Amino acid sequence: MIIERRMTKNPVTISPDANIAEASELMKKEKVHRLPVLDKDKNLVGVISEKDILFASPSPASSLSIHEMAYLLSKLTVRKLMTKDPVTITKDTTVEEAARLMVDQDLSCLPVVENGKLVGIVSKSDMFKILLELFGARHFGVRLSFLVDDKPGTIARISKAVAESGWDIISFGTFMGTDPSNAICTIKVEGCNQNELVSLLRPMVKEILDVREA
Repeated sequence: MIIERRMTKNPVTISPDANIAEASELMKKEKVHRLPVLDKDKNLVGVISEKDILFASPSPASSLSIHEMAYLLSKLTVRKLMTKDPVTITKDTTVEEAARLMVDQDLSCLPVVENGKLVGIVSKSDMFKILLELFGARHFGVRLSFLVDDKPGTIARISKAVAESGWDIISFGTFMGTDPSNAICTIKVEGCNQNELVSLLRPMVKEILDVREA
């Protein structure tokens, strides 16, 4: 899957010359946690987040009055706090590549740019929603985790056995195992009970790790 299908298109943006109070109010109004920053030519020049504003705001324990704090925030511009030249991706970037960038570079979002112009944004929240879908978290079924030898054809045999039993596979994920010779799998199936699924798969796997209805 590519990012174009999951990004927020035409996201709310702000000018680098806007003050921090304006940025904060815009985030609250639009219910977002970060804003791409565009210059007068609509070029992406940065990203500002709630965290940036929080760290820059005077502490409630300070000796400043509310009016004084409001005045200071009105003089502090987005340009001074934003993350400049943020890491960006394109509409054709895969979801897994975007996730890798976020994890490896500790990013909370990735602006999506096409021909130098902002066309969307993808956030960690978007990635969590994809994770929910991959695990079939919003569908009820029997969820079974197990350890298998990492050999060609293993997943195909398990999938075939489930299908031939007349059950529906809601999700099937593979993950790093305990060592390079094996893998941990999680399958979610509809149309059977826990005992039926365990009985079917136990002879085909190294170890049953967990089973539950979810």
